[in-house]
Amino acid sequence: MPIFYLSEKISFPPPRLAQSNGLLAVGGDLSVKRLLLAYRLGIFPWFSHDEPILWWSPDPRLVLYPNEFRISKSLKKIIRKKVFKITLDTAFPQVITECAYSRRRREEGTWITEEMIDAYCEVHEQGYAHSAEAWCDGELVGGLYGISLGRCFFGESMFTQVSNASKVAFTALTLFLKKRAFEIIDCQVTTDHLMRFGAREIERKKFLAQLKNALDAPTLKGKWTNLVRRQRG
Repeated sequence: MPIFYLSEKISFPPPRLAQSNGLLAVGGDLSVKRLLLAYRLGIFPWFSHDEPILWWSPDPRLVLYPNEFRISKSLKKIIRKKVFKITLDTAFPQVITECAYSRRRREEGTWITEEMIDAYCEVHEQGYAHSAEAWCDGELVGGLYGISLGRCFFGESMFTQVSNASKVAFTALTLFLKKRAFEIIDCQVTTDHLMRFGAREIERKKFLAQLKNALDAPTLKGKWTNLVRRQRG
């Protein structure tokens, strides 16, 4: 399959035309409009600081259905101890920045460039990107972020500075999504870590069909912290 080069027009080729490794297109920009269109089509950006913007739609796709979410006995014990305070959308810029820096500190490399951080912070300000935070003694020690459209949450990255912090934040977010009838958590590419929570691989064709159905529902837009506060009030 050819690699498509994007123009200034906000559009993408069909995901089925991606290469065997999932690479679909090169170029374009990280505007909010283009990013949201990409996610709606099952496409996401993933590139290093010395590369052009690369757009991907892998096959198979790793997904987690909230109803299939699994919590280990050891993690349940940690949650019951209430070691961490969990919040939503209270520190999005810090979470995405820590996701980038924690990978650099481990010398793993990161696709979360300064350009990506700025772009996703703008998506957050417009109410489509969200974060879950784990705090310990008033310090941010773990978290994750992603994009929400319809009844699908597209997970992007997580970090932890204290053992199990990101796991507890991920658990809280997943239960939040399950309670609100979310159908899919898109995990993008396969990792053993996420499969232990119940994530599994499905064909891209099946993922795109399920995504289309999930997008028929209205998007839970805005700061989720405020939503939770209104409901509690």
